[in-house]
Amino acid sequence: MSKPGETVGVLLAAGAGTRYGMPKVLVGEREWLRLAVAALVEGGCDDVVVVLGAAVVDVPAPARAVIARRWSDGMSASLRAGLAAAAGAQRVVLHLVDTPDVGADVVRRVLAAVDRSPSGLVRTTYDGTPGHPVVIDAQHWPELVGSLSGDQGARRFLSAHSADVVVVECGDLATGTDRDFPPEG
Repeated sequence: MSKPGETVGVLLAAGAGTRYGMPKVLVGEREWLRLAVAALVEGGCDDVVVVLGAAVVDVPAPARAVIARRWSDGMSASLRAGLAAAAGAQRVVLHLVDTPDVGADVVRRVLAAVDRSPSGLVRTTYDGTPGHPVVIDAQHWPELVGSLSGDQGARRFLSAHSADVVVVECGDLATGTDRDFPPEG
């Protein structure tokens, strides 16, 4: 359980990484996991939750692990588990384990934008393309959870609230590219 006023980083890392050939939380001897946790911690999150499933590993301190028991149902199960673990917090910063070039500078910029967002909804873009991290205020969690299904995360919810989402361009800091396939070679 989180504390009121806290910002909780929720790192979604439960998938099997079928297209990649392995769970992405294991890539580079868990290097992507370490980078993502560091980005959230150094970027200003008060607490970090790593949602695991297909592979269960030790997570770097100060993060804590939660298991999405139904991880094979897709991102919706991971997001539900992460939000449940963040219960009591003011907001979550949703991040993905497979965007290794997204660092603390991106997280800091996105969190700074929360003050300009009356709705508490902030979305990162990279050269105009939507990406992660995404900030969602706790007031929206019930509706968000109600919109989740299968391998869809918050995309449907964010689209329905697009007029309320503050967009923060971060293409000068990172590519934000999801690494769905291993490098060729």
